[in-house]
Amino acid sequence: MLKIIPLGGLGEIGLNMMVFEYGDTLFVIDAGLMFPEDYMLGIDIVIPNFDYIRRHKHKLSGIVLTHAHEDHIGALPYLLREINAPVFGTPFTLGIVKHKLEEHGVLSTSSLHEISPQEKLRFGIFELEFIRVCHSIVGGVGLAIKTPFGLIVHTGDFKISQTPIDGLMTDVNRFAQCGEEGVLLLMSDSTNVEREGYAISDQEVGETLSKIIEQGEGRVIVALFASNISRIQQIIDIAKAKDRKILFDGKSIKTNVRIAKDFGYISIPKGTEIDLKQINDFPDDEIVIITTGSQGEPMSSLSRMASGRHIRLTIKRGDTVVLSSKFIPGNEKAIAKIINSLYRQGADVIYEKISDIHVSGHAFQEGLKQMINLTKPKYFVPIHGELRHLILHARLAEQSGVSKERILFAENGHIIEFDENGGRVREKVVTGHVLIDGKGIGDVGWSVLKERRILSEDGIVAVTMAFDEETGIVVYGPDVVSRGFIFGTETGHLLEDAKCVILEIIEEVEPETPDRIDKIRSRVRSDLRKYFYFTIKRHPVIFPFIIEI
Repeated sequence: MLKIIPLGGLGEIGLNMMVFEYGDTLFVIDAGLMFPEDYMLGIDIVIPNFDYIRRHKHKLSGIVLTHAHEDHIGALPYLLREINAPVFGTPFTLGIVKHKLEEHGVLSTSSLHEISPQEKLRFGIFELEFIRVCHSIVGGVGLAIKTPFGLIVHTGDFKISQTPIDGLMTDVNRFAQCGEEGVLLLMSDSTNVEREGYAISDQEVGETLSKIIEQGEGRVIVALFASNISRIQQIIDIAKAKDRKILFDGKSIKTNVRIAKDFGYISIPKGTEIDLKQINDFPDDEIVIITTGSQGEPMSSLSRMASGRHIRLTIKRGDTVVLSSKFIPGNEKAIAKIINSLYRQGADVIYEKISDIHVSGHAFQEGLKQMINLTKPKYFVPIHGELRHLILHARLAEQSGVSKERILFAENGHIIEFDENGGRVREKVVTGHVLIDGKGIGDVGWSVLKERRILSEDGIVAVTMAFDEETGIVVYGPDVVSRGFIFGTETGHLLEDAKCVILEIIEEVEPETPDRIDKIRSRVRSDLRKYFYFTIKRHPVIFPFIIEI
């Protein structure tokens, strides 16, 4: 029995992680993270639940990475802390991974192995071939996986472009050869299934950026994803052609550029790059700044420039700021905020909604149809997307000729099984989200998030009292303090009246009452909640601190 188990990435954007298992052999494709949603207060990142891998770690032969985006490699350090397995990826992917593992202190104990497109790798009865794909990061691959029941194609994140910046096109010929050999199952990227036609070409984006840089009267500041190496090279080439100097600002972008230079993916002409100390040596109309912050991240370089918190760079009137990336769902408010701030500082802002300055790394509908037609799969599983993306991609596959009965719809945890009788989706294994808060891994659960939400919405009221242990008389308090509940000078009487409520409770619970302190504590909590709701229609969290001395 061949088992394919998605532990993340099916039903959500991010957390991409998939297990392939047959007999005593198991390998994993990708180990990604997801950034927290709005309700995950205080959470830094989210990673998949590794329980299934933990239980079968004796079978784990390796971890294969399709590319170096965070939603595919971000959980790797956490997995390698627990399970030491060999990791396979293209040179650039491993270059990014090495830096990440070093930051987490697990590089010295990790085993990293470079692979290249068309190279083959064997795990037990599995034979994996790596197929070059074009994406918004260099070094991306899809996989052709030979299994006892047939060939499985996993596209990774891909688009089909005839004019990629780096010249590294998706290897449609190899995917077509797989189709001729016979593909049992195609597992294909669903991210852009809602978008009709083909994506605009990188060449068109380059022409738009060239005009913007040429017409910019002052500095041109381009904010993008630090992983978009091809776009960075494109901007370097345009800046050189327009006799402008290049300045890189932001930790992640400097790191990625350094790694890309080491592997030959970026070439910077001599005399083109300057550093912050040299910026005032050149007129503004001779400078292009490449930075991070296209998603409105509060600690990004662009955000600090716009708010005046950057040590050396501030936005000037006459600057042109280009946000060369799409608006990721959930980031719209943060992006709008930074755009408004940039305009307020006197800059001209150009972004996706008003100009073609970004091209997606994921195939649109026609590209997805082309992948299905190239591989001619017997079975189809949509992957990498939210529920609506998976459903729409399943419909697209049916329209493209895949039998409805052979479209296997799975979400996280579902077991996709194959044997000599064909494929099916079976029951779920345990999966889910593990929340990372600081150095804590999984110690913040949904109950803690609920408490944080209540605290953030209604605030707290703390009641402090001390009783004489022998007489039961109050010797301190009641002292009532609030945080995040009311503004003291406006409704100070509310807390004073709350003290009266507490004193009434003390009078009603006689000193000889068994478990008197516990009963008072319980009454304080319930009666104050009722009182505050009656007077101000709010539900603060009540913390009674009552001791006997």
